[in-house]
Amino acid sequence: MSNNPTIAEPLPNDIQILNSMRQIIRAIDVHSRKLKAQYNITGPQLICLGIIQASGSSTVTKIAHEAHLSTSTVVGILDRLEHEAYILRERDRVDRRNWNVHLTDQADHLLKMVPPSLHYGLLNALQSLPEGEQEVIANAFKRVVSLMGAENLGTALLQKITPVDKSKPPSE
Repeated sequence: MSNNPTIAEPLPNDIQILNSMRQIIRAIDVHSRKLKAQYNITGPQLICLGIIQASGSSTVTKIAHEAHLSTSTVVGILDRLEHEAYILRERDRVDRRNWNVHLTDQADHLLKMVPPSLHYGLLNALQSLPEGEQEVIANAFKRVVSLMGAENLGTALLQKITPVDKSKPPSE
């Protein structure tokens, strides 16, 4: 330890890693709170809308699978989205046991207004890094996931997402 109280000792690596993870979690939480305050929508609701938008229509099971959420959680999210008039649910014409979920014009308008998620910003930043640096980061995160015993919780939704350029008008 240093005798000079103005010079802080660097934190051990394990503590730095945990602090970084907390910062990431906090950034996601702050972003979600801003979404709720400014647009009256939560992060999980936005994810579900994005999944529906990407496929044109979807089922509860498909949304749950792609969002890595339970079907009961997705049903609750869809109930709230339907209450806000962001989605319509209709019975499948071929298999009446299934319900198809479609976006309303109000949801399309919302999705044009909402700022890109933190995921898109991170995805763009990562893609701008050299391949070798991306590989080092990817391997480090895989190792953290393994150390947490979380490798069986599913892969991230981002494997199917490509960045959206919000400056361009949507194609019709």
